Amino acid sequence: MYDFRKKCVSLDRLIGTFCAIPHPVAVEVAAASGVDFLCIDWEHSQIGRERLEDLVRAADVHKVPAMVRVPGHTPEWIAAALDAGASGVLVPRVSTAEQARMAVMACRHPPVGARGVGPGRAAGYGYRIPDYLKSANDVLTVAIQVETAEGLANIDDIVQVDGVDVIFIGPGDLSVSIDAMGPAGQDKLNAAIIRIAAAARAAHKAVGIFRPSADDVGKWSKHGISFYMLASDTMFLGAGLAAGAASARSA
Repeated sequence: MYDFRKKCVSLDRLIGTFCAIPHPVAVEVAAASGVDFLCIDWEHSQIGRERLEDLVRAADVHKVPAMVRVPGHTPEWIAAALDAGASGVLVPRVSTAEQARMAVMACRHPPVGARGVGPGRAAGYGYRIPDYLKSANDVLTVAIQVETAEGLANIDDIVQVDGVDVIFIGPGDLSVSIDAMGPAGQDKLNAAIIRIAAAARAAHKAVGIFRPSADDVGKWSKHGISFYMLASDTMFLGAGLAAGAASARSA
């Protein structure tokens, strides 16, 4: 498996998708599709903590990095994802520099952070703890999601937090938070996205964004965005089946 964090901070264009279907088969199929990484969506799906390890393991079969979008800022959620063997975490609703610092602290072992040491899958169930500790702080990716009006207002401070690898923009929640929903708010939303991306790049941080399709990846790449989350397994499943059914009916 390649060095996922290195690819992120080197600004390689990376294409991934959210995995919301709580079954290893779905993760294996997604991992075999040719994406650069997967993000198991623990925040907006019916995936339980006890299932995380199976889903990360399924991605490992195809040597595709699997990060986890945790439900919130709680250090225990972050630790659970990383102990399961995730390549990193995506922390939602980060609106202040202090929240960003807390996310970094929860991801890094001492002396850099405050993450506990445990006998989870990542550390070989306790048999490879020393080896794991040698590399964990260097290889695990910390991505934080900026998706609120408060986060937009505080973006210059947020991007200065050491240890954050990716500033990830959530356009859906951001549009609601800044009252920029629908076609009428598109210009306002685009301006907010460009503002966040510019601040992140000025601070030498990688920038990511969710897109429902690949139609405008070229457009956003011109603004320094290199980390793309395209739709989700459920969205691709629905779109693919709908297209197939329509094609069959018209044949």
